[in-house]
Amino acid sequence: MEVSRSRKMLIKLCDIFFPPLPGTSSFRKKLCQRYNDLKDSPLRRLAWTRPRCSPGLSRHLPDSAPQHPPHSPTASGLGAVRVSIPWLILITPQPLFSRRHKLYREELNLTSPAAPLPLRPEASWLQFHLGINRDGLYPRSSPTVNRLLRDMQDFTTISADYSQDEKALLGACDCSQIVKPSGVHLKLVLRFQDFGKAMFKPMRQKREEETPEDFFYFVDFQRHNAEIAAFHLDRILDFRRVPPTVGRLINVTKDILEVTKNEILQSVFFVSPASNVCFFAKCPYMCKTEYAVCGNPHLLEGSLSAFLPSLNLAPRLSIPNPWIRSYSFDGKEEWEVNPLYCNTVREIYPYSNGNRLLNIVDMAIFDFLIGNMDRHHYEMFTKFGDDGFLLHLDNARGFGRHSHDETSILAPLSQCCIIKRTTLLRLQLLAEPEYRLSDMMRESLLQDRLAPVLTEPHLLALDRRLQLILKAVRKCIDTYGEAKVVANDTAQPETPASDRVKLTT
Repeated sequence: MEVSRSRKMLIKLCDIFFPPLPGTSSFRKKLCQRYNDLKDSPLRRLAWTRPRCSPGLSRHLPDSAPQHPPHSPTASGLGAVRVSIPWLILITPQPLFSRRHKLYREELNLTSPAAPLPLRPEASWLQFHLGINRDGLYPRSSPTVNRLLRDMQDFTTISADYSQDEKALLGACDCSQIVKPSGVHLKLVLRFQDFGKAMFKPMRQKREEETPEDFFYFVDFQRHNAEIAAFHLDRILDFRRVPPTVGRLINVTKDILEVTKNEILQSVFFVSPASNVCFFAKCPYMCKTEYAVCGNPHLLEGSLSAFLPSLNLAPRLSIPNPWIRSYSFDGKEEWEVNPLYCNTVREIYPYSNGNRLLNIVDMAIFDFLIGNMDRHHYEMFTKFGDDGFLLHLDNARGFGRHSHDETSILAPLSQCCIIKRTTLLRLQLLAEPEYRLSDMMRESLLQDRLAPVLTEPHLLALDRRLQLILKAVRKCIDTYGEAKVVANDTAQPETPASDRVKLTT
């Protein structure tokens, strides 16, 4: 009797969730038949979920399962809305916390914000993506970037979820979309209207705190203010290779807990003894309440970095850095013990010609200024070929120690002794008293709502490190001559229209 009642309920739900639609009759018939054939099985809860990739948690979906959520941008253009059928599967009953959370929401009459509005052609996220070209992520003095920063600060969040990296660690993701696992740091994906999406990194360390000198770089905290400051520095250096990033005070209850549909994310929220709302990361290790981040009692500082176009629209490569560090307690890489290491790199394509090695030197200069030792990979758009610019992503481990200058970060410059003329001219300008780098950064960071983003010692460290860079360049010029050290990149042809990222609307 129970089985019959269960079967009838499943058939009814199947008719509700899968009404006859053009092009779906065959799939609907197979799916409904799957539940019509259930025998001797108690009725389980029905729910919507994403594909899982962990063997232990796998739920097999049809081979035709869509790779995008129903309203996500697809390869046919950001303006197109791909119609797909949600996947109905059986899972185990929801955790006790989720049921309590549901009752809590019903008791307080809490509802999620309205669904995203239709994509507008003038949407800042779309205009930012359309502005990407072979020279950088956005044009100089782009009004779109300033509008995008305001939107990330002001728009209401409509959903919150773990990033793909965290889902890979949890075994609940489309693993083919993962570039690299994220480790232990906590970050979330927040969505906004107009298909806006940003990476949220919460405050883990106070501004005046320095990373202890005994910490290894690969276990250092990820700092939200470092992401913000890295974007401003990248723009001042005219690299334009860091996605627009802004600081924001997030209400962890309203902007995350109440809008997320991820039950695992819901389950890691708790109220601390100080009555602050906190949450922590679900990951293979360091997943304890001791490592939680907490609001005060609800508000929490964090950085929001705009997402780049989908990998389906603008494919990217993740490439190991030739000057990658040893991620062990006692090992060393070849470049750390061989001063002639660059000679070997120059013999390997694509570092043997073109701009790739010069772009690596640019990245090393940028990392040295912010004190980032964690650049194990770099990414680039495949659209622009081997000479395209390198993306400076994941800068949260910068600005950790203002009292220490890690000169080994400059190994690509000191070992290869090459630098772009445009980069050198910009560095020399920022060393002048009227355009001092620390003053430019201080003024630029005042535009952010979380100002002051950096403490004064960190700003002064930028001037000190800039002088060390120029000293290294002078040493190279004295040894090899300016003609061999300074690469002339000032006379570049105008970027053809065909080299722009084509995202049709």
